[in-house]
Amino acid sequence: MKILNTLKSTLPAAALACLALGIAPTSAFAATTATASMAVSASVQATCIVSATAMAFGNYVSTAASTSTSSVSVTCTNSTPYTLGLDAGLTGTVTARQMKNGAAVLNYGLFTNATWTTNFATLASVNGTGSAVVTQVYGQIPAGQYVTPGTFTDTITATVTY
Repeated sequence: MKILNTLKSTLPAAALACLALGIAPTSAFAATTATASMAVSASVQATCIVSATAMAFGNYVSTAASTSTSSVSVTCTNSTPYTLGLDAGLTGTVTARQMKNGAAVLNYGLFTNATWTTNFATLASVNGTGSAVVTQVYGQIPAGQYVTPGTFTDTITATVTY
């Protein structure tokens, strides 16, 4: 009878132990993993943007030349070759630009240097850096123009070709 009583008391404990093993957390077992590769790609297109500051000569007195500066900023994707050009404006030509006030004309020039000797038409090809590249534009109204008083204006278009 002792054996029977011992079995009766240990059987429920053994059954509980077997059940506990069946519901043990999975961390008690070795994990299995699977992996896969995912391809990632992009195609970068050559891009440029351009902006320019205004060039204001202020008051012009016919007896003296008047000068001013502007800057043109070009941002192109890294290593993208580009050229920067300034057009003739609304009237005149690239080498003889003109501001107008009605029918009256005031001649001026745009140059690549501060000595006003190299006309600004199109700069040689430059490679973009991925950052803004700023180019100075030097303007001059020659002395000796005795035109009708008033406000003279022109609009220059900066073009980036890439």
